Amino acid sequence: MENTNPNTTPKPERKPVIFSGIQPTSGAFTLGNYLGAVKNWGKLQDEYNCAYCIVNQHAITIRQDPQALKKNTLSAYALMLACGIDPKKSIAFIQSHVKTHAELAWVLNCYTQFGELSRMTQFKDKSAKHADNINAGLFTYPSLMAADILLYQTDLVPVGADQKQHLELTRDIANRFNGLYGNVFRVPEAYIPKTSARIMSLADPTKKMSKSDENVKATIFLLDPPETIIKKFKSAVTDSEAEVVYREGKDGINNLMSIYSSVTGKSFEEIQNDFAGKGYGDFKLAVGEAVADELRPIQEEYNRLMNDKAYLEACYKEGAEKALMISQRTLDKVYKKIGFLPAAK
Repeated sequence: MENTNPNTTPKPERKPVIFSGIQPTSGAFTLGNYLGAVKNWGKLQDEYNCAYCIVNQHAITIRQDPQALKKNTLSAYALMLACGIDPKKSIAFIQSHVKTHAELAWVLNCYTQFGELSRMTQFKDKSAKHADNINAGLFTYPSLMAADILLYQTDLVPVGADQKQHLELTRDIANRFNGLYGNVFRVPEAYIPKTSARIMSLADPTKKMSKSDENVKATIFLLDPPETIIKKFKSAVTDSEAEVVYREGKDGINNLMSIYSSVTGKSFEEIQNDFAGKGYGDFKLAVGEAVADELRPIQEEYNRLMNDKAYLEACYKEGAEKALMISQRTLDKVYKKIGFLPAAK
């Protein structure tokens, strides 16, 4: 006989939680961000409970023009959706709309050691770059990043090499807090996608492609028009051998082959055979055209979304409501553990 007792019905298995935050800078995503991580995000939504956040509170550690920040925040949100994030499947929200992030960050500041923060390489790098504005927020923003992650009982965080140190600090903070108060936070792990490409600068292929690169030819942005994309690839640094083959010492060609492989699905061997006997000019043009074709539907969807501000507002409002509901549970537990008197209902 079928067991109809609701008390003995097994609970559905909990999906692991993925959290990722995106800075609302001009241009938002580079081709490196897209091929290295963002392209895979849409595929994760069925397998994981995903929360994606535009981290505009992090952005103000560097002085921002208010109107530009507002514009870039909305643009980054629209681009996130255009890249495949479905607000019905994932929680897609803007950090400043969810008060629990700043509230937990203050608590975690008090459980983060000064020495730990002073060892953060990004603090050192940004302090050197913005010597006229070395503010307290720049120093303590790893605690806000930890709050972003821990509020959602996150299992996995997609991180690049430049963020691994911050994730390790988040784990240290979570373990320290749990050691004092019991099992409050889930301790997150790094998420390493099965297939991802490390995309390098077109001007200096020994360095990662970066949105902050001062050389405008070095970086492809997802919203670059097709003619700009092709022009940038035509000027990409290569070598003097004129042979399209992947091997040590050919950093520029290796990078272009990685990009071409990522957007076409072709293996390095297939690429080598396709361009045997052809010059670098032909190959650079082919890579530029392939990337422009890859990004065209994203750009079209982005433009459609930016022309429907009411829809975007509805999405980020709903996302903030979902995020607050989940994160408030964690914050309430933290407040209770550390001895804060409950607020009057």
